[in-house]
Amino acid sequence: MMSKVLYIKANAKPEGASRTFKISDSFIEAYKESHPDDEVITLDLYKENIGFLSEDDIAHHNVEPGAHRDHPVLKYAYQFLEADKYVFSAPFWNLSFPAILKAYLDYVMVSGITFKYTSQGPVGLCHGKKAIHFVTRGGEYSEPPLSNFEMGDRYLRIILGFLGIQDFKTFAVERIDRSATDTAILVAEKSQEASELAIDF
Repeated sequence: MMSKVLYIKANAKPEGASRTFKISDSFIEAYKESHPDDEVITLDLYKENIGFLSEDDIAHHNVEPGAHRDHPVLKYAYQFLEADKYVFSAPFWNLSFPAILKAYLDYVMVSGITFKYTSQGPVGLCHGKKAIHFVTRGGEYSEPPLSNFEMGDRYLRIILGFLGIQDFKTFAVERIDRSATDTAILVAEKSQEASELAIDF
């Protein structure tokens, strides 16, 4: 059965300069080779020129299912709902991820499309899907004490769980900016590791 993959990229660096993208691109290339019948949609948030929601935009965030599918605000939520797998590629910036990714998630979080309110509380509508987050970090934020300051991957995991996506993996490359790190070798090693991971995603 064919799957639809949404490759969500969030980095302002020019083409070829992002170490995060080098690793996640290797994953995507290997995924396409091992899943030739699947559809991969690349969504570069900076090229999409994702902005912050306005007062008028928010007024569209409580809709009847199936309504206004081509609306410039709602189209991202419908696209997200229709995907089966998600690949997020966003570096570690200021203890989180680039703000444009949060802005994009604000477009995705639409009551009546990706989740709904019930008498028992909110319920996600994106069950049975899976996600992976590629992130590069200058230091070591997977272990205490600095893990207490990591708020990007943690937020992404929680917000996707809110939508019903429980199958979430993190592919973190740590200490990439430490003076003792050979960055080129590390990126090459992690790119190979990501390629191997793609086969079973």
